[in-house]
Amino acid sequence: MKILGIDPGLRTTGFGVIHKQGNQLSYVASGTIKTPVDADLPERLKVILNGVAEIIRTYQPDCAAVEKVFVNVNPQSTLLLGQARGAAICALVGADLAVAEYTALQVKQAVVGHGKAHKEQVQSMVQRLLLLSGMPSTDAADALGVAICHAHSGDALALIGALAPGQAKKGLRMKRGRLVG
Repeated sequence: MKILGIDPGLRTTGFGVIHKQGNQLSYVASGTIKTPVDADLPERLKVILNGVAEIIRTYQPDCAAVEKVFVNVNPQSTLLLGQARGAAICALVGADLAVAEYTALQVKQAVVGHGKAHKEQVQSMVQRLLLLSGMPSTDAADALGVAICHAHSGDALALIGALAPGQAKKGLRMKRGRLVG
């Protein structure tokens, strides 16, 4: 299974493609989509949309994962980032890919082991996990981290999905992510 990870940004959108076979993860590709600094918002969104669409055509992923937007101190920055994220998601769903979403905390926990990891720690662990010869850029490393997070989370979600019907028959339900009787 090929997984495309996206780290959205209005100036720079990171992407990372990994291959998962069993428990083995291997690197396929990574990089960034850079928008022109002097371009207006619609043009930047078009560059992101077209860039993600080209990555999909080139690498033919089976599914995708995108980092969720967090609320910045500056609400305007949050809105702009959300629009960049929306352009990337539109390209993904336009190609009929299933799209999962993960917070930065979830990605850091999956890659580094704790949610307060620094960008350098994420870069280093991505390099180690995927046996890369060099250090990926921060945006590419974040995108690869999103893909790694999905590779690990997909197994957990499938297991929960398989267990849930049996647990429901026993009168157990999930509430706020916890099993309750």
